[in-house]
Amino acid sequence: MQFSFNMEKSWKFVLLSCLVCSFLASSSAQTCLTQTFSNNNRYSNCSDLPALNCYLHWTYSQAAGTVEIAFRHTGTSSSRWSAWAINPNGPRMLGSQALVAFVNSSGVAHAFTTSIDSMSPSMQQSDLSFEVPSLSATFENNEMTIFAVLRISENLLSTSQVWQEGPVSNDLPMTHPTTGANVRSAASVNFLTGESGGRASDSRIRRRNVHGVLNTVSWGVLMPLGAIAARYMRVFKSADPAWFYLHVACQTSAYIVGVAGWATGIKIGTESPGVTQNPHRNIGIVIFCLGTLQVFALLLRPNKDHKYRLYWNIYHHSVGYAVIILSIINIFEGFDILQPADKWERIYIGILIFLGIVATLLEAFTWYIVLRRRKTAGSDKQSHSMNGANGVNGHGARGQGV
Repeated sequence: MQFSFNMEKSWKFVLLSCLVCSFLASSSAQTCLTQTFSNNNRYSNCSDLPALNCYLHWTYSQAAGTVEIAFRHTGTSSSRWSAWAINPNGPRMLGSQALVAFVNSSGVAHAFTTSIDSMSPSMQQSDLSFEVPSLSATFENNEMTIFAVLRISENLLSTSQVWQEGPVSNDLPMTHPTTGANVRSAASVNFLTGESGGRASDSRIRRRNVHGVLNTVSWGVLMPLGAIAARYMRVFKSADPAWFYLHVACQTSAYIVGVAGWATGIKIGTESPGVTQNPHRNIGIVIFCLGTLQVFALLLRPNKDHKYRLYWNIYHHSVGYAVIILSIINIFEGFDILQPADKWERIYIGILIFLGIVATLLEAFTWYIVLRRRKTAGSDKQSHSMNGANGVNGHGARGQGV
């Protein structure tokens, strides 16, 4: 009995200790919840950022389309600058849209915006890719706080955030350290759901990039290649039926990869409640439906001599070209949403130009072959008629001679 009683006391002590530790860990992990501001502002969400003693507070107004933020950097000094930014391209410095603050030579906290467009930015004031209707900063008790109102689009509600700090010299922000906590200052942020964390950002951005790559390669490259093969290879008799199998292979592969990309987009959409990309989503649904109809139409393809083959050809060609045109439009919609590095959009434009040039040259060559064949066929027919006529007249002349 004594042993049982002691065991019960021990378990109670362990349980109480776990609860206390859990409470202390939770409290220490939510320092931002205890922070207040001199302007008495209150925010709906906050997050303890994982590096550089920084904290982010925000309130999202769906009606106004704005995010009101307060970024606080503690344990700093008047000789250092502080910055916070969002970057739709990923958790990195290049491409980030930054809010920067430092104490100038007059002893006043000065805040400004700057777009980081190179690995050696000038840190000079410049406009961002979105509006910042309000921006200010305070420096008190070795804490720099940046207050701002951001007017951002829906695709930026869930994005990457980066923050940084460095020295100031002659009222100019200098290069920040590139070791330790300064290279770990990146995470995700979802202004709508209130979530913040590094891994979520990496995973989400990776899925968005996979979605973009799959759809660009499938609908935007393989589909046009399949159409080019069908239109221009069939003119060569030696390429029959190879052109047909190549066409089917390109279109089937494009459909399979495209469905995978489409499903990835649906998954991303379900993970972002309240964030909808209506034009991109609606065009994507139409493309998926038309592509699926094309697959079923292949199974119902009539023979060449069937009376309905002409109507099937009209349907097949019309839907196929519609899918290609809509796909290209939607890919550029995706570029606007993802906002990747400019080189990726330029690469795709280069691919389209290349395919366009190839199609133009093949179109001209095809017409040359077709017209040449018609001319040859016409000459053969005329020659055959003349030979037939000569044969009759000759036979008649010989008959009269006999």
